[in-house]
Amino acid sequence: MRHYHLKRNQSFCPTVNLDKLWTLVSEQTRVNAAKNKTGVAPIIDVVRSGYYKVLGKGKLPKQPVIVKAKFFSRRAEEKIK
Repeated sequence: MRHYHLKRNQSFCPTVNLDKLWTLVSEQTRVNAAKNKTGVAPIIDVVRSGYYKVLGKGKLPKQPVIVKAKFFSRRAEEKIK
């Protein structure tokens, strides 16, 4: 059977859970974010680390954080906010 204009890997979407988000940035960034009281939140770019979707398993620390990704699950979005 022929497949005209076959698009391979359409559903390629590597995922990462919330409990692994802080492993994507350096330890120094995490420590500086905990000490910083000015309200500047660190930015975690998940796509730069090779993941596209953030899932809601686990807990985040009570530090404010900005997460950049292509897709979020509903539970992950609720826990980040």
